[in-house]
Amino acid sequence: MAQFLDTTGVSFYLSQLINNSNEKLILISPYLKIGDRLKQSIEDKDRMKIDIRLIYGKNELELAEHNWLKTLKTIRTSFCQNLHAKCYLNEKEAIITSMNLYDYSQTNNNEMGIYINKENDSDLYDNIYKEAMRLVRISDEYKVSVTQVPKIERNEKIAKAHSTGSGFCIRCNDNIELKPKSPYCSKCFSSWKKFGNNDYEEKYCHICGESNKSTIMKPTCYNCYKSNKDKLDFPLQK
Repeated sequence: MAQFLDTTGVSFYLSQLINNSNEKLILISPYLKIGDRLKQSIEDKDRMKIDIRLIYGKNELELAEHNWLKTLKTIRTSFCQNLHAKCYLNEKEAIITSMNLYDYSQTNNNEMGIYINKENDSDLYDNIYKEAMRLVRISDEYKVSVTQVPKIERNEKIAKAHSTGSGFCIRCNDNIELKPKSPYCSKCFSSWKKFGNNDYEEKYCHICGESNKSTIMKPTCYNCYKSNKDKLDFPLQK
């Protein structure tokens, strides 16, 4: 019998569905933006060389997603015009849900879903699988190529930040006021404030803007903290 899932349930069963796949994995979602935890699971299945199909419906791909997809060997990515469905399945389980693959959806949105086990609902699973394969057939396979932001452009952005005394939002990397006790732009702070988790990991250093596992309590990389701890007002460092 199909099982109803709330937001927490969808997140849990989706992670299990990916980890339990041994033959095939089909991920159908309009937005090709995948959270770090799910990426790790997908990478593990890629190393196992199982058949992975990723179908998406929006063609605005971020550079990080381009480059991540390029590192995978067995995944096949396809674009499906007017796709709005979110459906995830392996050879024995399926989930139909409102949830996208991005971490934000799992932590900020109110979602619902239905979990189907092939052993208990073979007809329902077969119908879902047939429709998923139809979407695969009508989609255009997308060959991922990697491009990188020119180094000079990156350097100019950092130089501009330093010359104006500004810093970077630790979540979106936009230029903001250099203030280690307030390392978010207004939009990202509003999102963070919904849960107020001081240990939630972000992506960038507030001072140099480079990739770094930051938090609101530790908003910079170690080198930037060491160089500026006597110049700027930092949150209490544990």
